[in-house]
Amino acid sequence: MKRSEFIRTSALALGAGALPISTFNACRPADKETGLVMTVQGPVTPETLGLTLTHEHVLVDFIGADRVNPDRYDADDVLTVVLPYLQQARELGCQTLIECTPAYLGRDAALLRRLSQASGLAIVTNTGYYGAVDDEYIPAHAYQETAHQLAARWTREWREGIDGTDIRPGFIKTGVDNGALSAIDAKLVRAAALTHLETGLSIASHTGYAVPAREQLAILAEEGVHPSAWIWVHAQSEPDSEHHAWAARQGAWLSFDGISHESLERHLTLVTEMKRLGLLHKVLLSHDAGWSRPGETGGGDFRPFDTLFTEFIPALREIGFTTDEISQLTVTNSQQAFLVHIRKQG
Repeated sequence: MKRSEFIRTSALALGAGALPISTFNACRPADKETGLVMTVQGPVTPETLGLTLTHEHVLVDFIGADRVNPDRYDADDVLTVVLPYLQQARELGCQTLIECTPAYLGRDAALLRRLSQASGLAIVTNTGYYGAVDDEYIPAHAYQETAHQLAARWTREWREGIDGTDIRPGFIKTGVDNGALSAIDAKLVRAAALTHLETGLSIASHTGYAVPAREQLAILAEEGVHPSAWIWVHAQSEPDSEHHAWAARQGAWLSFDGISHESLERHLTLVTEMKRLGLLHKVLLSHDAGWSRPGETGGGDFRPFDTLFTEFIPALREIGFTTDEISQLTVTNSQQAFLVHIRKQG
């Protein structure tokens, strides 16, 4: 499968040698394997990402799509709570954090930019809607609008910015329930595919199990989107590794997130199997940790972004993973997975 038609490129980094964002806007598609990653502080070259946590959360509000509102928390208080955890991750070696909280679940792009500036971490936010948990976090208009209309909303955030800011999403976040796709979940998947074709943003979908994973890939194929534009989030929940291998061989990314002290052996087994199959180049790792919770004292119980550094990487070394293999899992793969470019079937 050939990747082509890469969109708008430049070389803006979070430091010396940066180009103005107008340069990024004006660039034409490039017919080569190059591109950028969009952070909350602007586009950067993938080489600047460094070690990346590919699925984390800063703030999540489970109040429901009809009641979620930034007035439910004080952004200054959240910054005070969250910043030490981001600084800890930075000290442990993290350079980039992919923040996966979608709209109507507490996404706050302005807060993320403040946290990025204060912590020194590059942070990437998203567009899209979350259809898991029996659709509790899907806004009412999503039921009335077509996939094309939803895609137009998400594409507008890419072109104009999120919630009145100039902050752009760096990927599309969706979510589906565990079984066969419902009508609304299928619509979200199709809207994400259409948005990808307009923006070049990768699609990270809360999925878990193989049935919805395969059905999503089928919809993407119908729209002409290559599987390499899609990230199977929470793939560790699927017990049959044959499904992991099948999806990776199609080109999809497998996100083995949820790394914790309790899950250490499970995640080591998953990664070891992917190594045996020659598929390490399709694996992403993270904690799915955090997060500040509006309405709870002090933001609730925050889980740090640390286990990958303090336990998981040392365990990989102990069982024979090389420095290059660990770098591929924690650095190289994320550079490709979150690259902004259009990936088509054919």
